[in-house]
Order: sequence, then structure tokens, then C-alpha cells
Amino acid sequence: MMARILVTGADGFLGRGVVAALAREGAPVIVAADVREVPAERRLPGVTYVVQDVRDPALAQTLAEHSIDSVVHLASIVTPGKGSNREFEYSVDVLGSQNVLDACVATGVRHLVVSSSGAAYGYHADNPDWLRETDALRGNEVFAYAHHKRLVEEMLARYRTQHPQLAQTVLRIGTILGERVDNQITALFEKRRLLAIRGSASPFVFIWDEDVTGAIVHALRTRRAGCFNLAGDGALPLREIAARLGKPVLDLPAGLLRAALAMGSALGVSRYGPEQLDFLRYRPVLHNTALKEVLGYVPAKTSSEAFDAFVAARERQGRPVAVGSRVVSA
Repeated sequence: MMARILVTGADGFLGRGVVAALAREGAPVIVAADVREVPAERRLPGVTYVVQDVRDPALAQTLAEHSIDSVVHLASIVTPGKGSNREFEYSVDVLGSQNVLDACVATGVRHLVVSSSGAAYGYHADNPDWLRETDALRGNEVFAYAHHKRLVEEMLARYRTQHPQLAQTVLRIGTILGERVDNQITALFEKRRLLAIRGSASPFVFIWDEDVTGAIVHALRTRRAGCFNLAGDGALPLREIAARLGKPVLDLPAGLLRAALAMGSALGVSRYGPEQLDFLRYRPVLHNTALKEVLGYVPAKTSSEAFDAFVAARERQGRPVAVGSRVVSA
């Protein structure tokens, strides 16, 4: 049975999908909270829209006012804007999450679903080939997003001990693809050549955006607590991705690429520094058995199928990423 639900970050890409799915499910109360006013043309019937920063101490009042039973916490900064800085990102990602947790505890919320990330494991040379939920969450301090996800997960673990009455479902999400996804990863696939690090397979695990929404709705229905990697079955090495796109691979030695990134960053001609090397070659590869067997959610698309569906969607939109329209199936 669906609960009385508040969604943070409700007007973000993922938030809009979750709110729409909850509306279709017929949840009795849906409160969509975002730092921005949601335009009238994007508002759905039966949804209460509130303008509220995730850091706002009055969030507890909002939860109490609507007798909220479950919270879906999606608000975080994935791709910082031009005027962003590390202090601001920390305040939203980490302090905002603490505010959500405190508000949930204060008002007796029973269930919290959190969008974490595979980035919480960090980009490390000694990561296992397949990361399981029991592996260490190490993040990387140099990457604000990965570091903050680690800090938030550590906070969540403390609250699980101190406040066991608040059930938590934590989803460590892989690389999201969808018909309208445009991000740092999809930009890599748009290049004329795909950049590879010599000696590294650099595999990707993908999850279709509708599967992310599906897993969140499933978690709300079942109230199954736990931490779960959210990714489709299997992984795609970078060179296989290049072959599917019909594009060549620019295969560079790690040392050369590190020097080039350092120079570009120093000259101010690139927003990326030498730390991006680890992001490119040590990407976390997520094992999803617990998702399927414990949470009970089986993604509709494998990593391979999600990638093919993304390529096909771009073709239909008239902005193909594949050379010669090699992939046509959804």
C-alpha cells in the first residue's frame, strides 16, 4: 500500500520521473519539494508542490503538516553549475541530508529512500572487479560528488544505529541512461573518438532511468530496508561501446593523459584536471544480486539493453551518437 510521501529534489530529472510514477500509482499524498518553483505546465494533478530548500529547518514542519510517512530523498548536486563551490555543494549534499534525517526522526517518518551512487565506493585501482554492498565506501576527496556520497552514507549508517525506527532503503545507482539523459557520461559518447586509458577496460554498468524510478516505487511499496547497488545486469567495456557506436578509440598511456590534463587545467582551457584519470579508468562496477534477490527488484533492461535503447532514442530524436545508425532496436 502506498504511503503519504514527500520527495526532495522533486523537479530534478530523476525527481520528475518519481513524482509522475507515484501519481500513476495513486499514492494518497504526494508532496513534491524543490528549491525552485515548478512551472504550471509541469505540475501534475493530485500533487502538492512546495518551494523548500533541502537545508531549510522548516522541513520538519512540512512533514508534520502533511502527515508524511515516507520520504524519497533525491536532492543533491550531481553536476555543479558555473558559480558553484565546494562549500555550497557540501551544504546541499551533506548538511541537507542531515536536515532531512533530523526532520524524519523528529516527525516520526517510518521510511526513507535515498538516492546514493556507485561513486560512494570511489575510483580506486584496487576496487574489486565487481563491487558488492559489503565492500568499503571510500569515495575520493578530490571528487566532491563521490566524497559527499561517502559522507552521507556514513551518516545514514549512524542514524540506522541511533534511530532504528526509521527504515532506510539506500540505492547506490550506476550510470543512468534514458531517452532524455544528457550528462558528463553521455557527452563522452558524443565525441568523434572515445578516449581510453591503455591497459584499462574501463567498463560501464548502466541503469535505464525508468528502472531507477521503478526501484524507488518498489522500495516504497515493500518498505524493504537495506543498501542496494542499482544497475542492470552485466557491464560494457569502453571498447565494446566504441564498436557499437562505430567510432575509433583514442588509446593513450596513463602518464601522457595525466600530463595533458594537468596542463589543460593549469592553462585554464579545461575544467578537468589530472584527477579525472582515475574517474576514467577505475569506474565502480556494481554487482546487483542483492537488488534482485533481497530487495526483489529486477531491472527491465540490462546494461547492454540500456545502452542500445539510449542510442536508439538519440537516433529517433535526430541527434545520433552512433556512426551509420548501427543500433536501431530499443
